Amino acid sequence: MSETIRTTAAKALRVNLDLERYGAFAEIGAGQEVARHFFQAGRASQTIAKSMSAYDMTYSDEIYGREKNGRYVCESRLAKMLEKEYSLLIRRLDEKRGAQTRFFAFANTVATGSPETPKCHGWMGIRYQSKPRGPFNDIILHVRMTDRLRLQQQEALGILGVNLIEAAFYGTQSPERFLNELVANLKAGQVIIDLMRFSGPDLADFENRRMNLELVRRGLAEAALFAPNGEVMNMADAVWGKSLLIQRGTFRPYTLTHADVIHKGLAQLKAEAPKMTEKKTEVMALCEIVMPKDAKLKELPDLENRLDALGAMGHHTLVSNFPLYYRLKHFIRLFTPMPMALIMGASKLDKLFDEKPYADLEGGTLEGLGKLFDQQTKLYVYPHKTEKICLTAKVFSPAGPAAKIYDYFRGQRQILDISGCDEADVYWHSADVRKLIEKKDRSWEKLVPAPVISLVKKRKIWGF
Repeated sequence: MSETIRTTAAKALRVNLDLERYGAFAEIGAGQEVARHFFQAGRASQTIAKSMSAYDMTYSDEIYGREKNGRYVCESRLAKMLEKEYSLLIRRLDEKRGAQTRFFAFANTVATGSPETPKCHGWMGIRYQSKPRGPFNDIILHVRMTDRLRLQQQEALGILGVNLIEAAFYGTQSPERFLNELVANLKAGQVIIDLMRFSGPDLADFENRRMNLELVRRGLAEAALFAPNGEVMNMADAVWGKSLLIQRGTFRPYTLTHADVIHKGLAQLKAEAPKMTEKKTEVMALCEIVMPKDAKLKELPDLENRLDALGAMGHHTLVSNFPLYYRLKHFIRLFTPMPMALIMGASKLDKLFDEKPYADLEGGTLEGLGKLFDQQTKLYVYPHKTEKICLTAKVFSPAGPAAKIYDYFRGQRQILDISGCDEADVYWHSADVRKLIEKKDRSWEKLVPAPVISLVKKRKIWGF
């Protein structure tokens, strides 16, 4: 087949004409939007063994079993759907046609929205064989549809589902080709793919962490969350109902200063969170790394080193496309309404109140900061201490009209010092430590936690 862009109908027809492909479709929540394309393309009887929608909750539970959390749009429900439908195919059809057929099961479970209830997201996946009677492979996505109208959301879901099926069958020669095929015929930003998982013997080149970082790099995802062990996590499941402390940095490498910032920030938020909400809440720390603008594919290994270093310290890490804090805040609020604190060194305050980043907003700096702060969102400031000076939120004052804005947020206790100069040591930035490493000055080892020292030496990174 030509590598030129093909229509969704042409993609579905290509699958229908492949006599070795045969499978089942199970779709919940947004109509049979994916199967519909295969029916309309023609020759669907050569591809579709069964197509079904289990809309009624009781029916759905009878078929797939009830989830412990009572939800239907979740990864565990998708996993049950794929397992059930694929197992039925093998049990019912393998003896008759297994020797010449590569079976597959496609499933999705989706909540569409409207302008009044705009939350539209879902899970989508495929389980398939690459050869007759071979082992199966799984590809699973979590997606958010950004169109306002339900019909548009359904259309986007249908296109994405056809793309996923065709890319799984014919586009796994390389991760780059797979991603290109996955978003074909979709408008930029129409679908956000914020989680992707690959498993199976034929997908060894599709390393989950690297693929999710690539989603962020390409702008197909706004952010990706990683557990300390490197596993990609669904943001909603990981942070729902939790208060969050977020520290942004490059973490090349993570220093003892970073550790103290998080330690003091957590103590502050744990003390304040119960006063900010009537609900009991767990406090979770996130380290955040902003994906560099126009980052190249070759830069991802360095990013993975940073994730491993943070993971060695037990931290969850968010890799995002949010250079501005108010956009990060808006993203977090999609998943949890609980108290949140951003934490930074006092030397970074001038950048937060710089007018240039807010030039595209009608209200300028006032609008940008107004979108950032509320009664549930605060900024914690850690002293920037050197041998000569010590900067804090108390002594900082931005230039020009921003000074009054700053005083207002200080008066509202939305910008707070979390440590005095006497309780803080000299502030060591990652760049300062890297200079020592490059100079072969072993004093850097006194500024970095032991697990990170070990990783730097083992991998010979950041100038070592």
